Order: sequence, then structure tokens, then C-alpha cells
Amino acid sequence: SQMPHGHMPLPSFWKLVEDTLQQSGAQLRTFCQTFETVTPSPVTQPLNPAEERKVLSLVSSHGPDKLYQVTSNISGSKDLDLTLQRGQIVALLQSMDTKGNTNRWLVDAGGPRGFVPAGKLQPY
Repeated sequence: SQMPHGHMPLPSFWKLVEDTLQQSGAQLRTFCQTFETVTPSPVTQPLNPAEERKVLSLVSSHGPDKLYQVTSNISGSKDLDLTLQRGQIVALLQSMDTKGNTNRWLVDAGGPRGFVPAGKLQPY
């Protein structure tokens, strides 16, 4: 009874809650889309010796034209997905997953191999 909407009929209250949640969801989706497009690409930084050895190994195994850099952190959620940090270098093995989905690519991360979202990779 102390809440501002405490005297509303129950159907009206639930409609208000539903409308508020829909509006908040739309705002969140807009924010996420804006964040994805505004986030700057990683700046090429000097690699530490271990990373440099890994990149050289990937180049010798797969060639320089197959190297990609991770543009934002990736948290693998499905089986065979990789979890990678922004700025990591990977080699493209296949530009689709086992079901033919071209939004998930099979990559070699210099040891582990697995799938990552294609939209989070840019040519190195």
C-alpha cells in the first residue's frame, strides 16, 4: 500500500510492469548494438616473446593470410568454443562450423582449436 502503484487494479499493474520491461529490453538492445559498433578495434601492440613465438608458429603452419586478431573478449559458451582475450592472434582453419554456420569460424589459437564468432575477428 506504500508503493505508488499499490492502489492500481492488478491487471493494470501487470500491464504497467510488462510495458516497462519491454521498454527496458529495447533500451538494452539499443545499448548493446551501439556498444558493439562504437568499441574501437584493438591497437596493435608489441607482442611479448611467448606471443611472438606463437604467431610465428601460426604463420609457418597456416600462412600470413590466415591470421586474424580478436577484436573483443570472447567467452566460449558451447562445446568446442574457445575463450579468447581481445588482441589475441589466431589462424583461420575453416570459415564455418560443423553445421555450415558461417557466423562461427574454426580457428587455431596456437594450441587449442575451436570455434569463435566470426564477427569478433579482423584480419591481422
